Amino acid sequence: MARPTVAECRELLAACAPGELDALIERLSGDDRAGVRALADAACRRRAAARAEGERLDGLLKLERSLSAGGTLVVAGVDEVGRGALAGPVTAAAVVLGDAPLPAGLNDSKRLTPARRSQMAALLRDGCRAWAVAHVSHEAVDAIGIARATRQAMQEALAALEVAADHVIVDGLPIGAHASETAVVKGDSKVACVAAASIVAKVARDDLMARLGERHPGWDFAVNKGYGTPEHLARVAEQGPCPVHRRSFLRNVIEPKLW
Repeated sequence: MARPTVAECRELLAACAPGELDALIERLSGDDRAGVRALADAACRRRAAARAEGERLDGLLKLERSLSAGGTLVVAGVDEVGRGALAGPVTAAAVVLGDAPLPAGLNDSKRLTPARRSQMAALLRDGCRAWAVAHVSHEAVDAIGIARATRQAMQEALAALEVAADHVIVDGLPIGAHASETAVVKGDSKVACVAAASIVAKVARDDLMARLGERHPGWDFAVNKGYGTPEHLARVAEQGPCPVHRRSFLRNVIEPKLW
């Protein structure tokens, strides 16, 4: 029987069942053709990367599993985005993960490209047990301050969940969003449900800022998302604030003559 060509070996690796991959890689690694050995080496690297990613994702679930083992039935992750922006709302998302496997690449939203964030947000919304997003307006930020507005956004997101959370994990320092709360510094890169919330919140707010950019085209919100980039500050200096700018924030970064 003729041995498979290099192209056929590539097809065999692509179609191989996980339980048979180790044996196939070992067999191809002993082939006398450099092209086949290169395929085996590449498959070995992919296998190692997949195992490392599986271990990382498993680590992201450590705190949630500990809470569940202690009798907590519904654990929600909460995170916010837009806290430091000069325009638009502060946004929070709450996510209760289900039994579906975590999507590969789940991480802090800031570590993902915009395209990957959008894909990941869709996977999370489809696969989780419950999710909700809440926006607290720029007017509220000006009226009550960003700390209270952030807590309000988190509380509103939690209240909008289809299932009530028994315990909440928040990113950063304690904020009092829930009576039973655990705060984890850098939680959006350490805890699965918080990472999920960071992604869902970021995508929701970015989409909203793009729509606000259509209504207020002079400030390029689709690009800067309301944050104080040099280009954004230059536009404010040239033409003043628009209706969705946070006046309390702008007073600290632009010339008083604009007020």
